[in-house]
Amino acid sequence: MYVGVVWTLLVAVSGVTIVYGLHRFTAISPGALTVLPFQSGWPPQEHALSRYHVRWYLATLVFLAFDVEMLFMYPWAVVVAKLGAGAVAEMFVFLAALLVAVVWAWREGALRWV
Repeated sequence: MYVGVVWTLLVAVSGVTIVYGLHRFTAISPGALTVLPFQSGWPPQEHALSRYHVRWYLATLVFLAFDVEMLFMYPWAVVVAKLGAGAVAEMFVFLAALLVAVVWAWREGALRWV
């Protein structure tokens, strides 16, 4: 009669235990740097997992958008001879949309590095 309740509690407790155990084993201790760098180099000024400035995320998104553009252009280049002028017109529409995206990113300051 209470098998479902016991089973649910068992799954919930084991899930919490697993998450807690993973946290304990993967947590970064505050005093992790106890020795100097091996052979040469400088001591690290900040942790290796420090956060990046938010502008790098925007630059990454712009890069990914134009990288995905190439994913669409490679197959198109293979079949453009078979499809004819309609495929060329569609690609110019696609490139015009990308040009609008570049102009928008430029006006928003995503391409400014200062």
